Amino acid sequence: MAAHEIDYTIMGEEMQCVEIQLDPGESVIAEAGSFMMMDQEIRMETVFGDGSSSQGGGLMGKLMGAGRRVLTGESLFMTVFTHAGGSGQRSVTFASPYPGKIIPLDLVQYGGKIICQKDSFLCAAKGVSVGIEFQRKLGAGFFGGEGFIMQKLEGDGLAFVHAGGYVMEKTLQPGEMLRLDTGCLVAMTSSVDYDIEMVKGVKSALFGGEGLFFATLRGPGKVWVQSLPFSRMADRILSAAGGSGRKEEGSILGGLGNLLDGR
Repeated sequence: MAAHEIDYTIMGEEMQCVEIQLDPGESVIAEAGSFMMMDQEIRMETVFGDGSSSQGGGLMGKLMGAGRRVLTGESLFMTVFTHAGGSGQRSVTFASPYPGKIIPLDLVQYGGKIICQKDSFLCAAKGVSVGIEFQRKLGAGFFGGEGFIMQKLEGDGLAFVHAGGYVMEKTLQPGEMLRLDTGCLVAMTSSVDYDIEMVKGVKSALFGGEGLFFATLRGPGKVWVQSLPFSRMADRILSAAGGSGRKEEGSILGGLGNLLDGR
């Protein structure tokens, strides 16, 4: 199934939204909770999974598509917005959930597949399949911090992902390696090899405050990196409010580290 050819406009700076312009009969799929507003002739429908033909036509195919979304921590359902009018373009707008940037991805330019963090997907043209990507290496699964299941976006249409803070695009040459905090990874092309590397040195692991593990990405391919993972922002808010977030980027000192630095 060829994805619908949608037009779009990204608006805003720190808190962005994307306006999708649909021709009659065209549709866009979106995560529950990302909807902002729509024109009068846009019809909204809730479906199992992503509504793409990759799920199969029967009930079992739809249930499998929805089940894959549960494994990534998402809802069983997605929402399809369709231009049900007879002429002209109509718009539907989706908003980012926290400060950052919306990244448009033309899947055709990246071999028809992008792998992204499970909470970064915002919306896509109907026909794009939203599935799961199991990490091949057990190290990435057990020690990655963000889980060993990531989302994959497949098809030949436009997809939109959201990243927190400032977004950097890094193009890795064959064999070139990049180390980063697991939460800072937004998306990567399917040609990038992803694994986990343990921090060397006991003092760095215990007192560095940066966690015990790095994500290691090897080229060739393109990587999108965010400066403000939502988990990091949530930790700061909980800490300021007197709550207990996750352990300071994975540091095993946890609350003791907070006590030592006066918090």
